[in-house]
Amino acid sequence: MTSAKLDGYLVQDRMDQIWLTGFTGESGSVLVTHRGVTLLTDGRFDETADIEAPWARKLLRKKRSIDETARELRRAKVTRLGIDPDQTTLRTFTELQKAAKPIRITAASRIIADLRLTKDAGEIALIRRAIEVAEAAFKKVTASVRVGMKERDVAADLVYEMSRRGAQGPAFAPIVATGASASLPHYEAGDREIRADACLLIDWGARVDWYVSDLTRMVWPGSIPPRLREVHKIVREAHDRAIAVIKPGILAAQVDKAARDYITKSGYGANFNHSVGHGIGLNVHESPGLRRQSKESLRPGMVVTIEPGIYLPGVGGIRIEDDVLVTDSGHEVLSSLPTGLSN
Repeated sequence: MTSAKLDGYLVQDRMDQIWLTGFTGESGSVLVTHRGVTLLTDGRFDETADIEAPWARKLLRKKRSIDETARELRRAKVTRLGIDPDQTTLRTFTELQKAAKPIRITAASRIIADLRLTKDAGEIALIRRAIEVAEAAFKKVTASVRVGMKERDVAADLVYEMSRRGAQGPAFAPIVATGASASLPHYEAGDREIRADACLLIDWGARVDWYVSDLTRMVWPGSIPPRLREVHKIVREAHDRAIAVIKPGILAAQVDKAARDYITKSGYGANFNHSVGHGIGLNVHESPGLRRQSKESLRPGMVVTIEPGIYLPGVGGIRIEDDVLVTDSGHEVLSSLPTGLSN
């Protein structure tokens, strides 16, 4: 805040709020000044605020009005307020700018996001737990996957089994795609039935104490078509090559390049149409982005996904995804499910 010449910063993103204060209520914002922290919420979360953020000044808004936020800014004697433009709407910005005059409101991107880039020991422990829950649920569900089951039934079973094992819920709606559906990277599970001669792609994750996991595995209910067997081998090698280069100081773009170059050399470059990975933490998609255009370098404490894929329209797709911690000396693969072919 000092380097940005701010004497106030308004946090409006829920996950930033949780990371900064521990307050988990879905109605709230946080005003940070050089003298203290004010949590703005409403009466539904009166007791929650006392329990989760007892050290913060609590302000219970009687109505959802920008005027109460403006009054608090004046009480705190803020003259130059920063807000993240990615966390607000044009309407909110315009209304606050009008109500808070003559306070100057300026865009201040990534103040909290940059602090969240690296995870401490407690955060890493929660991500490990989210991975353990997701993997245990996957083993339980896939042990009973049968030809003729619907994609949505497998997805529902995953959500249920993760909840039984301590998850707040899924990190995101599980992607369960059989056959040609697997060529759609962000497919929504539907009524398509699992076939014996088709692949089954499962992309899922658990949320445990707000932190998430994000994994993808291929399941083969029956025989493996020769072409998909070949593609699986290529994707697995690309996955392993990307993980192998992870260490402090390497550019995120170089991690992407390690996988992409191999897939391209193998003749499937045009069929790999997304980045090789991204950061995870409180959000499923966080910085750093492991993409070709990225200028970020990896640092110890970052947790990233590695998820190369090859997608063949009308045929299917292969993706393998693991969660990887950047360590002081290299990396640690946090997930443990086998990546090879089961038959």
